[in-house]
Amino acid sequence: MPERNQAALDFLLTRRSRPAKTLAAPGPSRAELEVILTAAARTPDHGKLEPWRFVVLEGAAFSRLADLVRTRGAALEKSEADIAKSVKQFDDAVVCLAVVSSPKPSPKVPQIEQVYSAGAVCLAALNAGLASGWGASWLTGWHCFDRGFVEEGLGLSPEESIAGLIFYGTEQVTPPERPRPELKEITTWISD
Repeated sequence: MPERNQAALDFLLTRRSRPAKTLAAPGPSRAELEVILTAAARTPDHGKLEPWRFVVLEGAAFSRLADLVRTRGAALEKSEADIAKSVKQFDDAVVCLAVVSSPKPSPKVPQIEQVYSAGAVCLAALNAGLASGWGASWLTGWHCFDRGFVEEGLGLSPEESIAGLIFYGTEQVTPPERPRPELKEITTWISD
């Protein structure tokens, strides 16, 4: 029988994201974030291409990005509600990790696998933050898919995209458990 890591299994069976709007200061320090980033960088990566990278946002970056959301939202004729929702992400932020999907040319590893790896990095960074005792939430929004915002605001190249924004902070309110899928409704067993 394999050796079971019950603590890790218990964590995974009970993990729960914390809504970003319920997170407050303090957030993880640079040293604490480096542990989270180290854990996230252990994500499966076919071909060892590292088709992702990290951009850590803190301090004055949030007001600059909130202003850019307002500018880009107006240029794109987004509704006031859509703009306000995206601005709030940055107005409320303590620490944020932008996981950048950065696919590499490869004859063996399809781009979609590389994008999936970036998504897996987001989940690893989220879980590492939660396991470290921080509240954490994985978000996106229209601004994450706007080339003007991601290139000007976050320095992405034309080939890169945002896989997710992981917000960290101190949990202020424990959210209620939410409904989870019924395994029998989402699982097919094939034995022959």
